[in-house]
Amino acid sequence: METEAKKKILLVEDDVALSGVYKSRLDMEGFETATVNNGEDALSAAVKFKPDLILLDAMMPKISGFDVLDILRNTAETANIRIIMLTALSQPKDKERAESLGVDDYLVKSQVVIGDVVERVKFHLGMLEQKPAE
Repeated sequence: METEAKKKILLVEDDVALSGVYKSRLDMEGFETATVNNGEDALSAAVKFKPDLILLDAMMPKISGFDVLDILRNTAETANIRIIMLTALSQPKDKERAESLGVDDYLVKSQVVIGDVVERVKFHLGMLEQKPAE
């Protein structure tokens, strides 16, 4: 059987501890994971690393996740990357803003466990048959 190329995930999270936990879990699930901890690095990594999916924090130093999302969606070479926002912001207005900017999914950190996040990642990469339960 052919070995499929690993799906690449770019994890953009300024909380280093959290980032480490997510990275080890994603690596364990068979993804190739790169991590950056601010919006500026996220933009350059999106072009260099060419991830299949980006897990994007909203509140970060330098450039916010919303601005990163906006820039990625308006840049030809990154416009089609799947983007899941993983954030502490639970206000409907924040979710609406992310959706208006073209996010694929919006997860609130306090409302999900890492297994949920992995499931959403797999879903958006077409690795699951059905949409996970809300």
